[in-house]
Amino acid sequence: MLTSFSTVASRNFLRRAASAQRATAKTCFSTSSNVEIEHYTSGWSQEDKDYYTQSGKFQIQTFNKISPKGLARFPADKYEVKGEEFEGGTSHAILLRSHKLQEEEVNVTIRAIARCGAGTNNVPVDRMTELGIPVFNTPGANANAVKELVLCGLLLGSRRIIDGINHMTELGKQGLAKERVEKDKAMFGGREIKGKTLAVIGLGHIGAATARDAAALGMNITGYDPGLSINSALMLPRNISLEDSISAAIADADYISINIPYIKGEGGTHGIIGKDVISHFKSDAVLLNFARGELVDSEALKVFLDSGNGRYISDFPDDLLWDHKNTVLLPHLGASTEEAEDTAAGMAADTIQDYLETGTIKNSVNFPNTALPDRPPNTIRYTVVNKNTPGMLANIAEQFAESKINIVQQINQSRGEVAYNVIDVELGEEVLDLKKLQKDITMLDGVLSSRVIYNNPGVGYARNIDGQYYI
Repeated sequence: MLTSFSTVASRNFLRRAASAQRATAKTCFSTSSNVEIEHYTSGWSQEDKDYYTQSGKFQIQTFNKISPKGLARFPADKYEVKGEEFEGGTSHAILLRSHKLQEEEVNVTIRAIARCGAGTNNVPVDRMTELGIPVFNTPGANANAVKELVLCGLLLGSRRIIDGINHMTELGKQGLAKERVEKDKAMFGGREIKGKTLAVIGLGHIGAATARDAAALGMNITGYDPGLSINSALMLPRNISLEDSISAAIADADYISINIPYIKGEGGTHGIIGKDVISHFKSDAVLLNFARGELVDSEALKVFLDSGNGRYISDFPDDLLWDHKNTVLLPHLGASTEEAEDTAAGMAADTIQDYLETGTIKNSVNFPNTALPDRPPNTIRYTVVNKNTPGMLANIAEQFAESKINIVQQINQSRGEVAYNVIDVELGEEVLDLKKLQKDITMLDGVLSSRVIYNNPGVGYARNIDGQYYI
């Protein structure tokens, strides 16, 4: 049963797929003299099918303005990148940034989706998992850009720089700047960050880099992250004090940087910086939020800001605190650098290429990391996405055995409700007709999709949608 989107949306998806299937004649596609598979029968209009057959390239649909430098990572001889003006929808993969992706924009032909950024809240991930479509992101691509802005936030929270700039603008309008500058500068005093304590909550790519560089500026560092990875740990300054709770980490901190993911629901992180945590703040503590606005309980923070000389520096809008004298809000500038956008787009392009060409999964938010060594000579690679239920691997292997096809190497990985298989099979001297085998595998109860990866870009993708076969 499909549950994440409405029943109407599910029916619409199937109706579009069925309509396209009826409108398009089946095509038997030979990838070489040894292999025959079926292709271009679902989702492709006759016009698109004719064009794709001639071009022989992977079709990549993009939304938003994606960095040209990043998109250049797609080899022009194997990939064609299309912008938002393309309305056909018959592509092999989708790249996007902030576009809120709707299910109806994900054609039956789509194999994968990649977001050029860390978060994927604008993608219906649960629904894509149900349909057997991996969703990728680019963790760490914007880490340096955000880290630099956090360091900027440290200075904005230490000295009333913005107030001083605004004051000088007003004096300039009155022609009084030179006359008043020395007298008025006392209004904007502050403190230095050297020797002060920074608590970093969340020590992933951004948090670890912030801790390292703040220590290089002479700050004392405390930190908290129950899921600290080895890679992040290696980045941390030698003298960091790792605590076992948020409250312990912030107890003596002059500055607090939160760098944790936003997770909705029970046990999530919505409003995690609330009354209980804020009660442990020093009266003049500076809270730096360059992660997500929803992590902070604005009402509780307002009580804190009203009662002392604490500051709040954030990269997100806040309907309650936007005009507070001790608040500085930025227009979500964290990843808004050319370098970050180039890096994110390049990572997304590389990820999609790896998946389409080799079946490798890395940096997926809903599928398990999976990599099989390079396909040996004279073999074909199969990938199968299925529900993570007992007996599936045996059922898939049985189909190969019944077709008298030898498995050379394989890997099976699972994550939550989905499992993913990459299987290399031996290619004999005689013509291997994979049309029936692929259908038999794809239509196994619990299988969501399969692919045959051989020579021709984009060929050999099959879907099982509610017991109906699409290829």
